[in-house]
Amino acid sequence: MIEQEQANAGTTTIAERFRGFLPVVVDVECGGFNAQTDAILEIAAVTLGFDGDQLCRRDTHFYRVVPFPGANLEEAALKFTGINPFHPLRIAHPEGEVFRDLFTKLRAVMKQEGCKRAILVGHNAHFDHGFVRAAAERHNLKRNPFHPFSSLDTASISALCFGQTVLARAVEAAGLLFDNASAHSARYDAEITADLFCHMINRWQQFGGWPPPLPATGSADDELTDD
Repeated sequence: MIEQEQANAGTTTIAERFRGFLPVVVDVECGGFNAQTDAILEIAAVTLGFDGDQLCRRDTHFYRVVPFPGANLEEAALKFTGINPFHPLRIAHPEGEVFRDLFTKLRAVMKQEGCKRAILVGHNAHFDHGFVRAAAERHNLKRNPFHPFSSLDTASISALCFGQTVLARAVEAAGLLFDNASAHSARYDAEITADLFCHMINRWQQFGGWPPPLPATGSADDELTDD
């Protein structure tokens, strides 16, 4: 019995650590900065889990996306990402299909982990969150797993931990490797952001920044207010 209690004490669940939320690290590569008018070209979503008390990456869901009808594509954005949305060998899927599939997969993970809602984690999360919400609205997707306005921003957390807000510099300050040649791919950016987020959460715990669990006072069903 004592051994079992010790084993359980060393195990953390996502639902316990994040108040019933499932953190999902998202990166979106787009044809511009306006979520209402500009195309989503790639999206990657990385789920997380605990190995003992260490947060780590689990699965990466990556999609190349066909621009929605009438979507704007800024030449400067395409040059920055290096994405050619009309390349004949590019395997891409319609935006509605992509988000239906992604949302279905995330809801399955939420159920498995005992979470009530997903929360988007991103580097400058407001940007990615806006594009995800806009796509869900375009295709009338009622079961969007993400919280409608809350997110976790690794740029802000990096500023606290390292005094850095640029992704590459924050990654280097954390002692991780950043591959500039792979940057601006949704898959790579989401995975390296996930590694950075996990590193900061794990180090915060090691330094005593996360106390032992207290009796629950709320859950993901609660809505945040301005009070």
